Parts: sequence; C-alpha cells; structure tokens
Amino acid sequence: MSTYVFQFSEGNKDQKDLLGGKGANLAEMVNMGLPVPPGFTISTEACKAYLANGHVPPSLRVEVTMALRATEDQIGRHFGADEEPLLLSVRSGAKFSMPGMMETVLNVGLNDRSVEGLAKFAGDERFAWDSYRRLIQMFGKTVLDIDGDLFADALDAQKAKAGVKSDPELTADDHKAVVAAYKAIVQEQSGADFPQDPRTQLDMAIEAVFNSWNTERARLYRRRERIPHDLGTAVNVMAMVFGNLGDTSGTGVCFTRDPSSGHSGVYGDYLSNAQGEDVVAGIRNTLPLADLEHLDPKSYAELRAAMRRLETHYRDLCDIEFTIERGKLWMLQTRVGKRTAAAAFRVATQLVDEHLITLDEAIGRVTGTQLTQLLFPHFDAASGAQPLAKGLGASPGAAVGEIAFDNAGAIARKQEGHSVILVRRETSPDDLPGMVASVGVLTARGGKTSHAAVVARGMGMCAVVGAEALKVDPVGKTVKVGKTTLTEGDIIAIDGATGEIFVGEVPVVDSPVMTYIAEGIDAAEAAVHGDAETLDLIRSVDRLLRYADGVRSLRVRANADTAEDAKRARDRGAQGIGLCRTEHQFLGERRQYVENVILAETDEEKQASLDALVPIQRQDFIELLGAMDGLPTTIRLIDPPLHEFLPDLTELSVKVALAEAKGEVDPHDLKLLAAVQRTHEANPMLGLRGVRLGLKIPGLFDLQIRAIAEATVHLLGEGKKPKPEIMVPLVGSVRELQIIRDRAEKILADVASTSGVELRIPIGCMIELPRAALTAGRIAEEAEFFSFGTNDLTQTTWGFSRDDVESAFFADYLESGVLTISPFETLDAFGVGSLVKMGVKSGRKTRPDIHIGVCGEHGGDPESIHFFHKAGLDYVSCSPFRVPVARLEAGRAAVDLGDHSTA
Repeated sequence: MSTYVFQFSEGNKDQKDLLGGKGANLAEMVNMGLPVPPGFTISTEACKAYLANGHVPPSLRVEVTMALRATEDQIGRHFGADEEPLLLSVRSGAKFSMPGMMETVLNVGLNDRSVEGLAKFAGDERFAWDSYRRLIQMFGKTVLDIDGDLFADALDAQKAKAGVKSDPELTADDHKAVVAAYKAIVQEQSGADFPQDPRTQLDMAIEAVFNSWNTERARLYRRRERIPHDLGTAVNVMAMVFGNLGDTSGTGVCFTRDPSSGHSGVYGDYLSNAQGEDVVAGIRNTLPLADLEHLDPKSYAELRAAMRRLETHYRDLCDIEFTIERGKLWMLQTRVGKRTAAAAFRVATQLVDEHLITLDEAIGRVTGTQLTQLLFPHFDAASGAQPLAKGLGASPGAAVGEIAFDNAGAIARKQEGHSVILVRRETSPDDLPGMVASVGVLTARGGKTSHAAVVARGMGMCAVVGAEALKVDPVGKTVKVGKTTLTEGDIIAIDGATGEIFVGEVPVVDSPVMTYIAEGIDAAEAAVHGDAETLDLIRSVDRLLRYADGVRSLRVRANADTAEDAKRARDRGAQGIGLCRTEHQFLGERRQYVENVILAETDEEKQASLDALVPIQRQDFIELLGAMDGLPTTIRLIDPPLHEFLPDLTELSVKVALAEAKGEVDPHDLKLLAAVQRTHEANPMLGLRGVRLGLKIPGLFDLQIRAIAEATVHLLGEGKKPKPEIMVPLVGSVRELQIIRDRAEKILADVASTSGVELRIPIGCMIELPRAALTAGRIAEEAEFFSFGTNDLTQTTWGFSRDDVESAFFADYLESGVLTISPFETLDAFGVGSLVKMGVKSGRKTRPDIHIGVCGEHGGDPESIHFFHKAGLDYVSCSPFRVPVARLEAGRAAVDLGDHSTA
C-alpha cells in the first residue's frame, strides 16, 4: 500500500517530486534544526490518485489521522478542542513554484465553540473572531466555490457601519457581526451551514487543494511556464502560529540578498501584530526588515542567523517567510528565491567569489532568457505613458519612430534621417526592405511565429504583432484604434516585451549589457560613468560569458545576409555564418532581373538576364566574405518559389482587367500575367523551390556558384582568407544533390582555371525534409556538410504551415495540451528531434568527418541548444542578436552533461 503522508522530519529538499517544493524545503529546515511549526505533507502521489479516481485514496484519511496526532503531541494542543485549540493551515505546494495559482485555507479547526477557547488562550477576543471570519471567507471561496466578492462586500458593509476604513480598526463585536453575515452567505450560496466539525473542514480543505491543481488559472500558468500538467500538487498541513497576537508578534518576508540587484544585506518587510496575508494585501504599510532589530532584538538575531544558515546550506539566494508569535520565531517557508536577470548574474559571480559555488554551477544559475532581457533596450517605466493598444510582444526591445505603411515610405523616411516603425496588417517577404529601414514593426495580424515576428527576431528588431484593435488601411495610409486615427509620419512607440503601443515618444533607456556585447567591456564601462551597480553587472556578464566560451563544444555561427549583419554578428562573438539567405539579395530593384529570367522567350534572353546578375552577386559575396574573413561562411543557394519574385496574381489580374475595360492594356502586363498564371502553385512552399528550382532553371544556381567562386578569387588576391561553403536547399534525394554538385564542381574548376587560383569550396546541403533525414547516410556520399533547416523540417514533419496554423488553431492546441509551446519556438525533441538524431548518426556513419550544424530559428533557442549539444552537432547558427545567448547556453549545455573539466 502506498504511503501518502509524511511528517516534515521524514523528507528533505531533494524530494520535490514527491513532497512538492514547499514540503521538501520545510522538511529540510526541520532537519537543519530550524524552528518550523509541527506538521506534515500529503504527497503529490495522493493528488494524482485523487484526480485520476475522483476520490481520495481510502488509506489517506487514516494516514492523516496518524500524522495529525503526532502533530498534536509535538505542540501540546488538540485539533478540535474547545479549549486551547490547535488550528491548522492547509497550503498547496507543487514541485515548481506557482505563486497565487492554487489554494490556501488558514485557521482550519475553528467553530462556534473553539473560537471562544481561542479567545481565552490568546487573551484577545478580537483576534479570535477575526481568525474565525478569515476561515469562513477562505473556506467559502476556496472550498465551496462561493464568489469572493460576496464576502468582501459584507466586510465593507460592516466597516461602513462601524465608521472605519481598515480591517484592523474593527472590534470583536464587529467581527462577530461579520462572521454571522459570512455564515449566512455560506448557507444561502451552498445550501448548507458552514461545517462545524473540524475534521470535516480539514478533509474538505485537502480536497479543495487537490482540485485547485486543475483550475483554469493554474493550467494557464503551467502552459505559460511550460510546467507539465501531470505532476500534481502536494498539500502541506501545518500548526497555525499567529503574528497577530499583539505587539510582540508579527510576520514578514525576507531575502538573503536583494532579489532586484543581487546585493548582500538585510532585505525584506515586516509587519507587527499581523498575519502573513496582511503583508501581501498591503492593507498596512510594512516596515523595513532592519526595523525588527529595534522591535525584537532576540528574534531579529535568530532570524539573521537562520538566513545565513539557509543561504549557506542552499548555496543560493533564499526567500523566507516567517512569523513571530509572542517573541517566538517560527520559519514558515523557504525556497531558492526568484530574482531579476541582473540579480541572477550578480549573485552567481558573488557566490563564486565567496567560494560557495563553482564557475560550472554559476553558469547553471543564469539562463539565455535572462541574458536576453539584459540585452534589449526598454522604455523608462517612470515616464507614466499610457498604452493606446496592446498586441503580442514578439521580439523584445523598445522602438520609437514615425509610422510608415510600405517599403517606399519606410526607406524614404529613413533616408531623411527619421526613425521608422513599419505598420502593416501583416508582413510578407516583400516587406523586408521596409523592415530593414525600420527600427520596429507593428502588425494587426499574426502570432509569435508569423513572418514579422520571426524576421524581426532574426534582425534583433523590436516587434509587436497581432494587435487586433488596429484597423490598418495601407491605401489610405491610416491606422485607427477606437476613435484615434494615426497617419503616416505620426510618431508611435512600441514595446516588444509587453506588446504595448503608445502614441508619441516614450523615453528609452539603453542597455549597458548590449553596449558591452557590441563594443566590448571597456566601452561599456566608460558608458556607465562610474555607476558601481551597473559596472558590477557588466563584469558579471562578461565573466560568465567568457567562461561559457571556454567550456562549450558547440560553436556558434550567425544567420546573416549582408556584410553589415555579418559584422554585427562577428562583434557579438559569432564564429562564422551558418546561413546566408541569398534570396534576400534578389529583392528591391534586383527583382526585375529574376522577372526577366522568367519572362525570357529565348535562351539568349534568359542567359543575358542571368549574366547581368553575376557581377551584382559577386560584389555581395565579396562584401560578405570580406566581413567574415577567416571564418566559415555558409551560403545557401536561392530557395523560395518563383512566385515571390513576381507580382501577386489577384492584384495583377485586377490591373489587367481594368486596363482591358479601358482599352489600355500594356503588353508587358499581359505577358507578366501569363507567366504568373503559369508559375502559380496551390502550395508553393512544397512546390518548385530550393534544389528543384535549381534543376528546373539551372542558370539561377550556376550564376550564384560562379559569383561565390569569383568573389573568393578576388579576396584571395587581396591576401584575405575567405571560407565560403555552398549549401543546396530542400534536398530530398541524393541524386538531386549529385546533379547540382557535378555542375558546381565544373564551374569551380572553370573559375580556378581561368584565374589560376586553386579553389577548395565545400559543398553540402540543408536537411529540412523528413526524407533527407531518413536517407542522410546516402546523401552524405555527396555532402561534405549538413545543416538542419529546422523551420522547414518542423513544417514538413508536423504538416504545419507556419504562416497559417498559429492563428488558426495553435491556441486550441495549447489549451488542450496537444502542444505546450510552439514547435517553431522550441524544437520538438520527440518528433523533429528524432529525425535530427537519426540524420546525424547515419550521416556520420557514411562520412565520419562530416560537419553538422543547425541554421533554423531553433539555433538561438536555449532549450533547443541543449538538445543540439546532446545530439552531437558541431555548431548552431542564429540571428546576430541571439549569438551571445547561444554562446551562454552552449556553455551551460556542456556543463550539464559534464563534457569538460570542472573549474
């Protein structure tokens, strides 16, 4: 038979799965000899059994009785007694902290008789009746599911009748009246009287905590925090101790270090003659914890000693809740404290310097997500600006600029020296020039993996998407929100972290950590003008990031399409380019060249159009390879379908129809419409693109390969060390790659022969189709390297269209638990990840020295980076902005697996 109930003395801090975080830490404090009120923990296994069967396990009530009697013996009072009654608190405590998400019931055991006994025991009638009304209010709301406003209204009515403003001003008689009103509410709303039997109260409270695991707010919180739904919660039953028994009593919360800055010292709040919820509710102004030293020197000294012991024991910042009952200190809870991103880095390095943790442990105490928070600029919270509307914060940061509705407007305003925010209903690849010209992007449609979101994150640009309140009129060039109408040129501000949208300028505070990443530690230290706290933060980040660089085995490259992006990536520590998307080099004015290729009626016309692109592409690659001199640069041959280089079918059809009606048809438009209709595909992302396009129109790939080769020759002639790698996209068959490779080798040989320069340029492919992963062993016969394109591999494995599914049904999938997070944000380790591991294993079996990386968005995602390390990849590639995050997480991944010598 399972054991479901454990005395606090029977557990330890490593049993969070069984006892929950709160129960495990209470047990640990008991084992340390700290003063913890007697009590016991009902395990998460009991909760899971209850939720599975719809009733408590038969043995649970027996075990609770045994544990309850042991608690009574320890404290010397009896539960349910009329005189000197033992009261209990019943609190939830899951493995992972879920603050405020589940239920608590205090003062369990009070009834119409024992309230009188409590008054005599405490020598305070008001205290006793206040405790009773708190029990009925909590029990009614939590256990009986009665609207909490009914209780609040009754309390307010009594305060109004008594002519007082706050709860503490109510007398014993006032509280008796409130208790009577509360009992009437319970009877009316539940159809039964408030239970007078203490054991019935306890059993119902325990079940209520079990049920609170599956409340909507708890499920929502777990989805957001990615906490599994099957863990269940423990229940902690503890003898009540009271901080509201006069001036020698009180309650408080403290931290062993400042959770905001990380500084060591005395941090916390204290409230005399109060219960814990009074501190949280803010109904009275708290005192700084340091004031306790004057109010109660003995308890203060004991508390400080306990704080030091706990921090030394946990070797981390601790969050502690305590109560003082008539001069006696009781420890109610401790846990490793939550902290700001800045505090996380400072505390980690402080603990290293204090020889409490190693550097290995230190980089385990910080995360890439925290580093990201330190990199983005943000609006000054003190500005008092009120948001006009709110969307989804898709790419953190702060941006202020003039509204532009299209590429031309954005480019023109930037050329005039203005900052620009591109406002669109939604974006497409055609909007890239406008995005490049902008400091931020705002869309009325789309989710966190929409085009605007993905591209903005890749560019390190602030983005707010899916702001449904926005009515964007790109033709009239207006955007309306309610009664507010904004036009092109109006200034707005967007917060990519919160999703808030403001009218007018909002002060922006720069990130000193970003200055350090981009310009180095000397520049960052000079920029903060001697601010000791910020200097400490910068040095902590530098120290941990350099250590991560020293221990990681995964190299970090960047996705960059231009020399400017490449330089930015290199400044941030990138060790090469893992993905250059050459299609971005065919947009804008160059798009006409591709259109000419498509419209060419003879081979001569087509070749002339292709030849015109070679010098342009050559210069692109000269600049890119020059910026990455000495570092590997993977250049993906043109990937998207032809329709992205042609006008929209519907728009062009309407244009031609209107022209025909007027008898003013442009022959070029007719020719163009025929080409658009000819190349139109129902599902272009699974159609004529990638390697298929290179086989259908070989000249497109050929011109790029020649341009790469000639750019390499040019740079070698200047004494530089270009290291290009040619990557073929969307390969599904080894024969596809073999054909392209044969052509590429002939072109490389021709350029080498003509120039007299020996060329050694690796040729590899992307693995972005399930078939490619399944046949990677065969493809490796022709590929010198693999790069997993996990965006398309996720689309083709799941059968998801990234541009469509998030807004269509991802919310439902997240709600029902089909997904816990978008597989486009964090790699689906079970499905897509299995294909990655399979591809790595079979590829290396054929070619042991094959170089393997990943270039999808997942290359910058912290959790995904840990997976790629375990899978044995050589590098990850991500946007320039996320390079520092990837460096840190790659170091953390190595430490997690012990893949290096411990420092």
